[in-house]
Parts: sequence; C-alpha cells; structure tokens
Amino acid sequence: MTTFMYPSARRDDTVVDDYHGCKVADPYRWLEDPYSDETVEFVHAQNKLTVPYLEGCECREKLNKRITELWNYPKYGCPQKHGDKWYYFYNSGLQNQSVMYVQSCLDGPSEVFLDPNLLSEEGTTSISTYAFSEDGKYLAYGLSEAGSDWVYIKIKSTESKEDFPEVLKHCKFTSLSWTHDNLGFFYNIYPTEDDGKSDGTEVTTNLNQQLCYHKIGTDQSVDVVCANWPDNPKWTTGATVSDCGGYVVCTIHEGCDPVNRLYICKLSDIDYKIEGCLPFVKIVDNFDAEYDYITNEGSLFTFKTNLNAPRYKVINIDINNYDQSNWRKLIDEQERDVLQWASCVAGNKLVLCYLIDVKSALYVHCLTTGEKLATFPLDIGDVQGFSGDKRYTEIFYKFVSFLTPGIIYYCNLKDGYDCKVFNEIKLESFDASQFETKQVFYSASDDANVKIPMFIVHRKNLALDGSNPVFLYGYGGFNISICPTFSVSRLVFISHLSGVLAVPNIRGGGEYGETWHKAGMLKNKQNVFNDFQMAATYLIDNKYCSADRITINGGSNGGLLVAACANQRPDLFGCAIAQVGVMDMLRFHKFTIGHAWTTDFGCSDNKEDFQTLIKYSPLHNIHHKPPHQYPATLLLTGDHDDRVVPLHSLKFIAQLQHVFRDIPSQMKPLFIKVDVNTGHGAGKPTLKTIEELTEIYCFIILNLNLKWVD
Repeated sequence: MTTFMYPSARRDDTVVDDYHGCKVADPYRWLEDPYSDETVEFVHAQNKLTVPYLEGCECREKLNKRITELWNYPKYGCPQKHGDKWYYFYNSGLQNQSVMYVQSCLDGPSEVFLDPNLLSEEGTTSISTYAFSEDGKYLAYGLSEAGSDWVYIKIKSTESKEDFPEVLKHCKFTSLSWTHDNLGFFYNIYPTEDDGKSDGTEVTTNLNQQLCYHKIGTDQSVDVVCANWPDNPKWTTGATVSDCGGYVVCTIHEGCDPVNRLYICKLSDIDYKIEGCLPFVKIVDNFDAEYDYITNEGSLFTFKTNLNAPRYKVINIDINNYDQSNWRKLIDEQERDVLQWASCVAGNKLVLCYLIDVKSALYVHCLTTGEKLATFPLDIGDVQGFSGDKRYTEIFYKFVSFLTPGIIYYCNLKDGYDCKVFNEIKLESFDASQFETKQVFYSASDDANVKIPMFIVHRKNLALDGSNPVFLYGYGGFNISICPTFSVSRLVFISHLSGVLAVPNIRGGGEYGETWHKAGMLKNKQNVFNDFQMAATYLIDNKYCSADRITINGGSNGGLLVAACANQRPDLFGCAIAQVGVMDMLRFHKFTIGHAWTTDFGCSDNKEDFQTLIKYSPLHNIHHKPPHQYPATLLLTGDHDDRVVPLHSLKFIAQLQHVFRDIPSQMKPLFIKVDVNTGHGAGKPTLKTIEELTEIYCFIILNLNLKWVD
C-alpha cells in the first residue's frame, strides 16, 4: 500500500452531465463552491499533508537561503519620461513589490514616488497597471490585492504626490488612457451586484464589460459609459487615445485569439465632450485579424496586423477612406521572423522588435517610407522592456537571457543609433561563465519537417551519461512565446543540484507566428502534448537524463500541459509540478474569464469540440497504467486566483488520489498546496515567491533523490 494517507473526499456519483449523448460523471462538483465548509475542510486537510512533507526536505534551509541570496540583487526597469520628469521601477533586492521612483534628470538624484509595499503588511498589494496624463501632472494607477485580477484605480498628483479622493472599483482587464486635455481617462469595469463578491475568491462569470470615462475629482457614480455591448456579453474593449489626442482607438476582443474589431471615434466630431456612448466608425467589424495601433499622422493610421500575414506586418489606413482596397503596406511580413511589437519614437521613427528562432532582434525603420534605418546589436536573449515616445528622442530597452539578469541600453536618436549601456544588473556570487546555453531543434512526431526549437542550459563540460536531473518547462498556447528569461531558482537548480534546464518552444505558442499558434489549438491541441513529450525523448536519447530524472513544470495553460502529459505518458517523467493549471476542460468556460479561452480550447457545448476535449482533459483521463507509477505530483494554486480558479486543481487532486489511493505500486506522492492571499501569479510578493520556489525544489529533491552541491 502507499505510504501516504490521503484525505478522504466525498464522491457524489449522482452528478452526471450529458454531453451530446455522452454521460460524464463529475463526482467532485461540490469542490466548485469555494465558500462551503466542506471545501474549506478539504483544502485544510490537503495542506496539512503536503506542508510537513515539504518541510521534511533536509536541504530546505540551505535551498531557501541560496535562492534568497541570489534573489537579493538590485532590479531596475527602463526609465520613462512623463512631463519634465523621469520615472522608473526599482527593487533593492528582497522588497515584496518594486517601487516607482522619480527624478528630474537621468543623472540626477531620485526619490520614491509610489511604494506599494506600504499598502499592505504582507506586500500582497501590487501595481497592476498605470498611465500618466499627457502633461505628466497626474498618474492613474490600478492596484490588485492578493493577486486577484480585480483592480481598483486611484489618481495621484505628480507634484504633490497626494491622491485624489475618488477610488474606481469593479475594474478588471482594464485599459487606461488619458484624453489630452488631461481632465480624465478611459477605463473598464464589469458591473457587479452591490452584494456580489469581487475580491478574487469568487467563481462567477465575468460578462458585459463596459468602457467608461472618468473625470478626475468626481465620484465614480457619475462616470460616463462610452461603450458596452449588451448583445455580445463576452466582448472586451480596449481604448487608446491617439498620439495626436484627436481620436479614440477602440479594439474589441471576444476571446484570447489575436484578432479584434477596430472602431475609431474622432473626438472633434463631438466637440471633445464625452457625455455618452461614443459614435465610433467601424473600420473593421469582424474578427478576421488583429489590428494593434502604433501611431497616426492626422487621419493616416499605422497598425501592426496579421491580416494575411501570420508573422505580422505594418500597414497604413487612412480612416477618411478606410475601404480595405485603399490600405497600404508599410513594412512587409518577413519570411521567418515574427514581429512582436512596434513603437513610434522621435517623431518619425519606428522601433520594431522581431523574434528570430525565439531570439529578439531590434530594428529602427522610417515611419514615412518603412525603410530600415538601423539594427541595434543584441546577444542571444530577449528584449524584456522598452520605453520610448513619439514626442521624445530618447529610448531605453532591457535585455535579459537565461544567464543575464538584465542590461538596460540607452540611445538618443537625435545623435544617431549608437547605444550605450545605461545600467548593467549584476549578480553577486554567481559566475555565469561556468555555464552555457545552446539551442537545439528536434522533429515533431507527426511531421519530421516540423522542427521544434529547445533551449538547454547547464554547467559547461556536462557529462552526457543519462544521469543528470532535468527541469523541463513548457507552455504551448494562446500565441504566447516562451523566450530566454532570467530565473534565480533555475540557476540554483543547474549550479547546486547539478541540473539541466530545458525549455522547448512547442506549438501553440507564438514563436513562429499565427501558423505555429494554430498548429497547437482546438483540434490540434494534442500536437502541444506530443511536442513536449518529444522534448523529453530527445533529452533521453541524447543522454542528458533518464525518464525518472525528468521534472516537468508549467503554469496555467502550462499546468494543463503538465497534467495531460503525466496522464498520457507516466513512464516518461519522474516528477510533475503543475501550477494553477486548467484541469477540467469540460467546464472551464463557466467560471470567471474562462469563456475567453474557448478560442484556444474550444467549448464542450459544441459536439466536435467536446470530442476533442474529452480525450485530453486532465480531470477525465486519470487512469492507472501498469506497470508504471504516476509521476510524483505537486499541484500549486492560490485561494485568490480568479483567472484559473482553484477548483480545477482541487477536483483534479481529488480524482488523482481516488484512482491511486489503493494501488500498492503507487509509492510516489500526489499532493496539492493551496496558498493563501495569492492569485494566478502576477503581483505575488517576493517572500511568497521565494517560499513557493523553495517548496517546488524541495519536492524535486525528495522525489529525484538529488544531492546538494556547494
């Protein structure tokens, strides 16, 4: 028998759903109520089992100390100019939240402008979004508590640093954009009942988002609703005031696909008086492509788009003559490189960031002709931050890699294109020269001509004898590219646990544009799992490790990836760590913002989608597969995660423990840890992050029998 006494969980076998004639049981439906005494008791019992196990790791104190030591380095963001002042974020090392600083000139003294660490005792209040007024005199900023997607917006005077009295509530997935009279800004709310919860612990569906306009110094109750779509309750709306201040650019989404409708309002048509729903001109009234506003010169607008260009291009649209036959291409789609973003700076220049085999490249083009003017030199890594403005000539960009914590470069375009190091972030007591990063390509299982890139990071002169522990991280969804980023905990793994980090860029992401994304979504979702499993196979075949030395990890859609792969190939992995995963693929669309994911996953309400989802849904595909044990499994979630609500992980662990509870051969643990006052991940305090990382690596050490190397 297993040595682990899992908490008992009531099974209600009367709960059965009929999906297009297929009966599917849901015996743990009761765990969907986060407030019931039974759910609270279940969570408490699970934590009571998991926490002592993790605390039993002999290396725990040493591990936590080393992660903390390496984490304790200064972290800088790119300076941004607003009005006549410069602002930047800075964390001295172990502060729970980064602090916004202000200075009058780039080489002058700075002082604290906004410190979120003062807003909660445990550092669980974070700045989730912000926008300065055009003249730089005001800052609107959204605060999130305990990691929830809900934010409340406050307004601060940049001169006095005092906040205005009003607080804007019920905001979620909100845009923030000021009108150029500096009197107010556009933002978004979800209407809620007065007695309804909106603190991140609820599971109710988010529908009927509204675009509102707030005038500073007034109460939220008199804010103007500028756009709402009662006939399309799943639509979400983003609003951007144009660079010239004369237009409101409205983008409408109906999910997470990179497609949107494009509506534009000319403010002079309403005498700049925002008193009701705006009279938008519908430039694009379908969801065929994405249109991302870059800038405009009068009525001539410049957009980044994937219209007939899966790797994106830049186009011009004259909104006074917006028939598609009159659109003009400014910068063509590249043969292989993917355009990630574009920004207009210095009046007539475009800075374009491309992804070339998952490595960033940065160029300057002419706004008028599209001609390439310059290339900024970059090492192999990722441009993780950028600041620049059409009104100013100065730009900053931040470069990171697996072994580089950050280098901020500065260029004043009025003097040419020579970039200088503005701030190089260094890590004490870690010698990056002892390690190496390489990129390999392996074939997809369904098509040998499809090559999947994978980064591998490890100590130089690594012995390829199949004995190394591997940390295999993946995501594979929603057009999101997994780029080379810096991680202290991964450094600890490769340096003190003699490990190998492997990051495959599997299909479903955006690494090679929309074609790559579509190859891993909807009916093609199994490609994502196959690609990840083939990454493990490559590592085994090339003697990096054996199957029982592989830990797989992912969060959110990546948590789904981990659970689905553990179900399908338990023989291929020794350890599985799924963070805030989507586990119930038949009901995810019924909670909070889950309906937006149907663009990537499909929906069980549709018969064809159901037939795809039921084949890989983690909750519905847990089976004992002799002679293989299920990998040692740790699920992690937060009680304030209102993105992927905790019920996914709770139902999954209940079913997992039920299936393997009485199987003598299952000696590996199947655990969950539910954290308090944390959400999906954004804004998590430093101390909580370090604690979670310590627990993750303790679990790996215990189950892969790793030894600490000083």
